[in-house]
Amino acid sequence: MAVKQQAPYLHLAELTASQFLDIWKHYDSDGNGYIEGKELENFFQELESARKGAGVDSKNGNFAEKMKEFMQKYDKNADGRIEMAELAQILPTEENFLLCFRQHVGSSLEFMEAWRKYDTDRSGYIEANELKGFLSDLLKKANKPYDEPKLQEYTQTILRMFDMNGDGKLGLSEMSRLLPVQENFLLKFQGMKLATEEFNAIFAFYDKDGSGFIDENELDALLKDLYEKNKKEMNIQQLTNDRKSIMNLSDGGKLYRTELEIVLCNEPPM
Repeated sequence: MAVKQQAPYLHLAELTASQFLDIWKHYDSDGNGYIEGKELENFFQELESARKGAGVDSKNGNFAEKMKEFMQKYDKNADGRIEMAELAQILPTEENFLLCFRQHVGSSLEFMEAWRKYDTDRSGYIEANELKGFLSDLLKKANKPYDEPKLQEYTQTILRMFDMNGDGKLGLSEMSRLLPVQENFLLKFQGMKLATEEFNAIFAFYDKDGSGFIDENELDALLKDLYEKNKKEMNIQQLTNDRKSIMNLSDGGKLYRTELEIVLCNEPPM
């Protein structure tokens, strides 16, 4: 019987960004953005075994107990699975983009502000050259030394991590995976995504004067309707946070169709 190859690098004292990515891809075998179920058991077993081999203290005890302890420590949002940013806390990664990013952009509001700055052509995507500028600023803020080849490597690694459809650019929802799950307001809209025709009808309903944009109050009403239509629980604080995050994509308080389309449509605007 063929034995499944153990993920490389788990025994190392420090990982490079690409080694971290190889480990992630090894365990997130269905590519859904989480290590869960059987993947999680395999990861924990192999991590324990690698750490023993590397002389890292691994307390004795039964598997279920140790795994429970491990999850309490690292599964920050207690959803019973490990996301990429949680894995970054577990593995000793040398160039930890995720933690570096978190220090700079810790909330969905800051994320949207950064997005507006780097999606310079307002296409709904950050392309490779825009991403490079984004990472360069990020590293400067974090006082991390880097040179041009290193910056190029970082850019390519981030693209490999988050460019799910391989088109060489990152959509808003792909890039938002850098946020902690509880801060990622975009995940809330995953189950509420609209087809283009449906989106156009809703936007036209709120854009009464046909100006091509809506204001904050109209967005508020639109979101309430969307929550009700999808039978989603809604509290005022959450609604306020979501509205503010989306309004960060607006231009001086005017939220144009293309900006809202990025958040609410199945397919970003072309």
